[in-house]
Amino acid sequence: MSSLTERLERCYTGVVHDVMRAMSLRDFTLPPELRPILPERAMAGPAFTIMGKVDPDADAHETLLGWTGLLSKAPSGSIWVSQPNDRVVAHMGELSAETLKNKGVRGCVADGLIRDVNFLMEMEFQTWSRGHTPRDIVGHWLPAAIEVDIKIGDVVIQPGDYMLGDRDGLIRVPAALVEEIIDKAETAIATENKVRTAILSGVDPQEAYLKFGKF
Repeated sequence: MSSLTERLERCYTGVVHDVMRAMSLRDFTLPPELRPILPERAMAGPAFTIMGKVDPDADAHETLLGWTGLLSKAPSGSIWVSQPNDRVVAHMGELSAETLKNKGVRGCVADGLIRDVNFLMEMEFQTWSRGHTPRDIVGHWLPAAIEVDIKIGDVVIQPGDYMLGDRDGLIRVPAALVEEIIDKAETAIATENKVRTAILSGVDPQEAYLKFGKF
């Protein structure tokens, strides 16, 4: 795990969001309908992006060949981030997650549905989705491109942009700014700890805010 991934995963989405808002960045919070199967676990890492398309005329062999090809290309240390352009079939399941976890992939974000959720939870492969279905991709869906810009909600995710997810939600951190954002988030967390200590010792909340510039 890279030091940037490790440091970002120790932050939390609220403070990173506030840092990015203060930097006048926009459109980096993914839709709240995307939820994790392991809400107690944070997830961070650079995005391996996938674009897909529905093709009801595709045959079973073609769809499975395309899917397994995707699995082969996912790099260790990345997060699988998929815009399948489909909310009918599952875009992550047990065998795929086993494959990705074994390769060192840190988790999955699918702007669609997933399946085999009990198995994914048992193997602790953090997976974000909009819901679950037992139906698979066979004869229905094909990959269109990898490592291209994709859009989830209002958020454009470029290959290598960092993702951070926790119980509160998911955000995208631009690759070009990730180190600066992590530095600022770590500083903000240290300041928040001082505010918390002051509040717990009975300092008035407004007084604490005026002293530390944060609340």
